[in-house]
Amino acid sequence: MSRGTVEERRAEDAAARIGAATPHRLDGTKMTTSAEAMDAIAEALELPHHFGHNLDALYDVLTDLSWLPPGEHLLIWSDPSTLWNEDRSAYDAIRTVLAEAVSDGTPGESFLSVLITTD
Repeated sequence: MSRGTVEERRAEDAAARIGAATPHRLDGTKMTTSAEAMDAIAEALELPHHFGHNLDALYDVLTDLSWLPPGEHLLIWSDPSTLWNEDRSAYDAIRTVLAEAVSDGTPGESFLSVLITTD
C-alpha cells in the first residue's frame, strides 16, 4: 500500500469521525494531461454539466459549490506525480487554481479543502 493511500484513508477517517468534511477522491495516476485532470476533478466533485473544462471555469465552480451539500468538501488528490511528470505546467496551473479556490474566502454553505498526497 502506498503512503498516498494511507494518507487518503487517514484524512477520510478523520473527516468521518468528526463529521467535518465530505471526502472526494482524485486518482492522480490516471491524469497525464490537463484535459484528463479537468475530467477527473469534474467527476470527483460532481461538477455541474455547464463546467467549461478550463482553468477559469474550474476556479469559478470551486468557489461556488452550491450544488453540493452544505459543509466542507475535501478533495484528496493522490499520486499527483503522474501529471507533474507528464505535463508540469498543467500540474502547476491546476495546483495554483486549487490553492486560490481554497483561500478565496467567498462565503457559502459549502466550501473546499484540498489534500495532495504523494507516494
